[in-house]
Amino acid sequence: MDPRLIVLALGMFAMGTDNFVVAGILPSVASSLGTSVSLAGQMVAVYALSFAVLAPVMAAVGGGWPRKPMLVVALGIFVVGNAITAMATDLHTVLLSRALAGLGAAMFSPTALGVASAIAPPGRRGYALSIVTAGLAGATALGSPLGTFIGGLGGWRMTLWFVAALGLVAMLAVWWLLNAVRPPERISLRERFAPIGDARVALALLTNVFANGGLLMVYTYAGLVLDRATGGSERTLAAVLLVWGVSATVGNLFAGRLVDRFGSRSVMNASLAIAIAVFCALPWASASMAGTVVSLVLWGFCGWAVIVPQQHRLVKIAPKVAPLLLALNNTATYGGLACSSMLGGLVLLFIDRHYLSLIGAAMILAALVLAEATHAVIARREDKAQGRFPELQA
Repeated sequence: MDPRLIVLALGMFAMGTDNFVVAGILPSVASSLGTSVSLAGQMVAVYALSFAVLAPVMAAVGGGWPRKPMLVVALGIFVVGNAITAMATDLHTVLLSRALAGLGAAMFSPTALGVASAIAPPGRRGYALSIVTAGLAGATALGSPLGTFIGGLGGWRMTLWFVAALGLVAMLAVWWLLNAVRPPERISLRERFAPIGDARVALALLTNVFANGGLLMVYTYAGLVLDRATGGSERTLAAVLLVWGVSATVGNLFAGRLVDRFGSRSVMNASLAIAIAVFCALPWASASMAGTVVSLVLWGFCGWAVIVPQQHRLVKIAPKVAPLLLALNNTATYGGLACSSMLGGLVLLFIDRHYLSLIGAAMILAALVLAEATHAVIARREDKAQGRFPELQA
């Protein structure tokens, strides 16, 4: 395995831990700063919003910058942002520092994925993307619980210092090991933004919005949906979500190999189809612990197996501007998460919480339809000698 991929995955692990760990320390943050949990919860929103908005902007503006310095600077900003949060004494400073950390993540994540696709040998792009993305998946399984545990021992500030330390280690590793990256091709800013008007890109991003919206809707309200199996115990819920996180990491890693062998279309469609079946069965399966565990294993595996084929498809459409497309893909992911949280909260006002997964299944079904529509447009474009943007020919 190329050690450069491990270094990039470590950076993604730090970003993912920072994203997921805050939920576990919110009560402590609120108590320490003398504010409410709901206001302290804006830490999550500010970080996510900063990441979602700035990722495509930085990918476009910094598309011609040398990759290694950009990754090092991004991790440096991320570390400084978390260090400021750890030392903050008021909510305003906390929120501003969370936006700064989000900027670092917005610079690093799409660049790291673009570098992974660029350094991958022929026929191994899917595997390379899966290794780097595994850092993010691993954060849900290991980084977040570990950070929360550290917070329980030394307070919430220690958790943020832990995240900053992860970022610092990743920054030093990138500086030491990432020394053979082909510089990006110089193209104009107009050419960088050209893919946004491409129907293939638009459909692929819309697929991601619906897929993640459906897949993450139940995760957001897992405490309510899985209460029969967990008995309302937070520790039991944490244990079953750990199963989900481990399965997600494994699914992400396997997806890379499957994409390289069978192509992105087959892997994506199969993963979405299995997820639909799991979510349709979940209202009844979640009544027992055995059914819940089996459902979470399949859900985690298939849900995260969608990520790599989606990234692979976008990179293939426009390899010259891969970081921008991957940044837009991240924005679509966070957009789907935000929409699913709001829609799920609204739906719970009208239906039993145990049937929420059926709404998620409907969104995943829409994603499957959109994924096939994306493939149809790609196939038609490949049949033409010239497209609207010749440089975007897959």
